[in-house]
Amino acid sequence: MKQIDMNSPEFHEELEKTKKFTDKVCKQFGWVYNPNEEVNEGVTMGLARHKLLYGKRFCPCFMVVEDPETGKHKSADDRICPCKPAIEHEIPEKGVCHCGIFCAPEYAEKAQAEAKA
Repeated sequence: MKQIDMNSPEFHEELEKTKKFTDKVCKQFGWVYNPNEEVNEGVTMGLARHKLLYGKRFCPCFMVVEDPETGKHKSADDRICPCKPAIEHEIPEKGVCHCGIFCAPEYAEKAQAEAKA
């Protein structure tokens, strides 16, 4: 497997592209970021890493496997960000996606209020 140097200019460039990508996703779906910055940073770094390793922003919370028939990589639960389960079920029903980076505005407000309490 290809190794990724997370201090390399290549990684930092992809990380910036990934941040722009997640900004665009929030705007497109009316979502907001998790008020916990550590969650957002970890997920963003994972998305950037997967983009460099596999050419797609696979959800970093799920395994990426090689399809034995095609030799191409895919996430074990077919999760490419923003994933279908997050769009159709997780955020509408729970207020947050599995990875935690994307939230419904109401969920984020409640989480932020609870963190202050």
